[in-house]
Amino acid sequence: MNGSSNTYTKESIVNRTNDNKPKLLDLVRIEMRTKHYSKRTEEVYVNWIKEFVRFHHMKHPNTMGENEISKYLNYLAVSRKVSSSTQNQALCSIIFLYKHVLKINVGEFDIVWAKKPKKLPVVLTKEEVKQILINLKGTTWIVGNILYGSGLRLLECLRIRVQDIDFTNNQIIIRNGKGGKDRVSMLPFLVKDALKAKLADVKKLHLKDLKKGYGKVYLPYALERKYPSANTEFKWQYVFPSESLSKDPSSGALRRHHMNESIIQKAVKEAIKKAGINKTAGCHTLRHSFATHLLENGTDIRTIQELLGHTSIETTMIYTHVINQGPFGIKSPADNL
Repeated sequence: MNGSSNTYTKESIVNRTNDNKPKLLDLVRIEMRTKHYSKRTEEVYVNWIKEFVRFHHMKHPNTMGENEISKYLNYLAVSRKVSSSTQNQALCSIIFLYKHVLKINVGEFDIVWAKKPKKLPVVLTKEEVKQILINLKGTTWIVGNILYGSGLRLLECLRIRVQDIDFTNNQIIIRNGKGGKDRVSMLPFLVKDALKAKLADVKKLHLKDLKKGYGKVYLPYALERKYPSANTEFKWQYVFPSESLSKDPSSGALRRHHMNESIIQKAVKEAIKKAGINKTAGCHTLRHSFATHLLENGTDIRTIQELLGHTSIETTMIYTHVINQGPFGIKSPADNL
């Protein structure tokens, strides 16, 4: 503390007091892990809470309320000109702090919301997708084909475990996707042989790790306590493991995590450049193209919603505006002259 119970020093936001009671951000992390939030979401929320406290000159959140929250959110929209999604992310982080950590019910906010422009997703043609995939090699080629052929988000793909690939039924099980939901998507026949060869290499790598005293993979929630030996089993290993071992920031254990998403992102960007495609595209564009091309082929919108893991059909409906048939699927009158 900085001589007052109503203010924090920068250090006291994170550190513990002399009697070892957890401080604010420790409590936030504990609560988020109890509720099974992802590590990435945890870090995002923690960073926004830090920003909120610093904006109000290190005042204790217990002494603040609706006015201070509104002032901070308006500052983000007006002065920093953040997007509406970023502003909403900050609000969710602060509400989590008050509702679940401090157990304080905050009321209504007088907020100037950042404008959310309506943007259509960038979509590639089938020929453009083909040219991108031609310029990918090895593991990046497999991942690229799964992003496009299964409609997965990049991290969903990299987090696939060995047991989530069902070669018999030609499907991939996506565990704990966005919103904490599981779903199933198709496994592209094109990648089956390459994926089987990849898994053979992963198994060799896993056996080497076990011989060296490693080979334990991260398990979600309390599975590691429930099944103490499961983290060394091959079926739990990542299909796309990292080339090197790394320290788990939560436990300090040395493990082989999945490969870093930046490797795939850079490879796809380079493939797009080599293909001569003049669109602002990336890994997620392959997912957009998956949905759009399914629509063009006559796939039912509800089926596409399930494959993508969208909670709302309105989210999936955006692809009806970018299918290769003109707006609303109608022809221009000029084409009938």
